Amino acid sequence: MTLLFALTVWVTLSAGLYLALSRDLLRCVFGLAMLGGGANLLLLASGRLLSPQPAVVAAGEQALAAASNPLPQALVLTAIVIGFGLLCFSLVLLLRLIPAAGTDDVQALRQAEPPSPDPVKPALPQPGCEPPWPPELPR
Repeated sequence: MTLLFALTVWVTLSAGLYLALSRDLLRCVFGLAMLGGGANLLLLASGRLLSPQPAVVAAGEQALAAASNPLPQALVLTAIVIGFGLLCFSLVLLLRLIPAAGTDDVQALRQAEPPSPDPVKPALPQPGCEPPWPPELPR
């Protein structure tokens, strides 16, 4: 069971990364949602998967050593709600951006950015202005 769960987490994270690296904007949004789901599964696995005992201890008894940990479950539940809200917000932005820009290609949207004077993130070079490749070495 643990191996199957690890395989499920790996497949979810791999598919999310593949989609997040796509040039299509809708695939990027769904890839980020899948990465969030994979992270939630990974966090849920940290709270003991196969424990049949509840995390409730009756008054006057000792704490259960093999009980599941309720903290990762609470964190995952909160992360699911936040991730769903982020996905909905991203989809609304996407539905507004595509008609305004006329494309859903990430590279075309990057080309449409105004020139940036920031030296950390320079703008992409315009067509015909690329430096020669391979660069000429000084003699």
